[in-house]
Amino acid sequence: MEDAYLLSGDSLNRTEMNKRPYRYDIINFLLSSFTRKTTYLEIGVRNPNDNYNKIMADVKYSVDPGVEFKENPVDFKMTSDAFFERLRNGEHIDRNIRFELIFIDGLHLADQVDRDIEHALAFLKDDGFLVMHDCNPPTEWHARETHGFEFSPAGPQWNGSTWKAFLKARYRTDISSCCIDTDWGVGIISKHINLGATPTIGNPFYEFYLLDKHRKEMLNLLDFERFQQLISKESH
Repeated sequence: MEDAYLLSGDSLNRTEMNKRPYRYDIINFLLSSFTRKTTYLEIGVRNPNDNYNKIMADVKYSVDPGVEFKENPVDFKMTSDAFFERLRNGEHIDRNIRFELIFIDGLHLADQVDRDIEHALAFLKDDGFLVMHDCNPPTEWHARETHGFEFSPAGPQWNGSTWKAFLKARYRTDISSCCIDTDWGVGIISKHINLGATPTIGNPFYEFYLLDKHRKEMLNLLDFERFQQLISKESH
């Protein structure tokens, strides 16, 4: 007889993978809300057919060190830390560039994602959007820090500790954020649109059991239809 935890994890994986829309649908919806030409940056591409090639922006840039996808057909073959350092120095793009949308889907560890958020916000236009993948792990197994450990109820699925960096950003008062309940949790951060209140429940040690108990408030989980309504109230 199969273990109940394994069966439960497999069921959650299938449920999540059947959710719609996908991250690229959300990104394209946000890009379409602008009435000007758009510039897009993707951090963590892996296979560009998964997301990058589906993005409809006027100008696009991609960053990936090529650890998981050896072909690595991206613009900047380096880590996000190296990319942003060189960008600040004006070494590969005009240091004054600002993006309408930046998508973070690189190394799924909280300290790296936290740095990616800080770097990205500095190069995001005031009315732009920061979008993040893997913000709503279904179980603690999905939120494991070790990618290679696949003999668990999560199987090969891995969201890492991205949720911790997103939750940290949720407590900030200079930005607003929400998480669309689809495609493993698509986090949205805005400098100018009120996407919802900051959490009233604390989680100072970023413990998963507290996230699991209060995830709707902590992540500000929204369905896509509600999110569309929020964005539609604003015009670019």
